[in-house]
Amino acid sequence: MAKKILIVDDEPFLREIVAAQLKAEGYDIVQATDGLEGLEKAKKENPDLIILDIMLPKMNGYEICGALKSDSKYNNIPIILFSAKAQEQDKNLGEKVGADAYITKLFGSKELVTKVKELIG
Repeated sequence: MAKKILIVDDEPFLREIVAAQLKAEGYDIVQATDGLEGLEKAKKENPDLIILDIMLPKMNGYEICGALKSDSKYNNIPIILFSAKAQEQDKNLGEKVGADAYITKLFGSKELVTKVKELIG
């Protein structure tokens, strides 16, 4: 059975590119377009991994990551923060809220696919 990945990003074009690349690698993809929907789908779908943008409407990625990582039902789900924010302080905040990885969108999705395989196979 294919592993399920939740992609939470408010940019449709980017979300579709990442989804297409991961589908090509054999993963099932679930998508959410804002933070609140992302948190709800994370709890409902119980994905194997979450790719999470930081700058989202309704609830930001740090808040979602912190909420999931502090809940014993969901804290085992690996979370990759995938953001255009490339400052050291952004990465440090990602670590603080429990993210398993932080990848800058500038480096693109090849690094993202590699990290997904590293975290869940």
